[in-house]
Amino acid sequence: MLVKDYMTRHPIMISPETPATEAQRIMTENDVRHLPVVGDGKQILGLVSRNRLRVPPTDLGSLNVWEISRILSDLRVKDVMVNKKELITIDPDKTLEEAAQLLIKNKIGSLPVLEDNIVVGIISELDLLAELSTLLGGNVPGIRVTIRVPDKVGEYAKITSVIANNGWGIQTSGGVPSPKRAGFWDVVIKVRCESKEKLQSVLETIEGQEIIDVREVP
Repeated sequence: MLVKDYMTRHPIMISPETPATEAQRIMTENDVRHLPVVGDGKQILGLVSRNRLRVPPTDLGSLNVWEISRILSDLRVKDVMVNKKELITIDPDKTLEEAAQLLIKNKIGSLPVLEDNIVVGIISELDLLAELSTLLGGNVPGIRVTIRVPDKVGEYAKITSVIANNGWGIQTSGGVPSPKRAGFWDVVIKVRCESKEKLQSVLETIEGQEIIDVREVP
């Protein structure tokens, strides 16, 4: 799963000379939260977000409505954007995991995707959440099970074997180190079978594993 396959291609881009009020309008009308700021040939210059366009109330407290209007109308994107030197970007051939790590580490909401300093896309935290939902089968019906398994070779094979032996299929699966028990993983699978009771009774026969949750997902 690579950034280039899940990024938004050809994102809306703006000039650093664009009025801040115009950038706000573009974001609102297109329901986006980040706009790459570019120069000639789509060369990256910065990034502007909805948060960057907010004027702190402390800066406006002593001003009247006419002065506030003048300040806002005079602001340009270049005055509020994250400039190129501070901007965190990513290559289209990087993995989604690397993109997620950059977002988390830097506490930011999006990454412009660049090739030779040219904007070819943008990927956001919402894009990654959407793919996480897809990865865990959020868009397909089935029976979702969370199983806590020892961190040992062969434990996942036990699950797939009993499911295959019953003629069922795994639609999606994933796993993370258990937040509740060291030395174990919490594995999530979604299975297509006749009932959650039947699936649970079969999985309960696997020695050393614990079923944490079973539910039907419409």
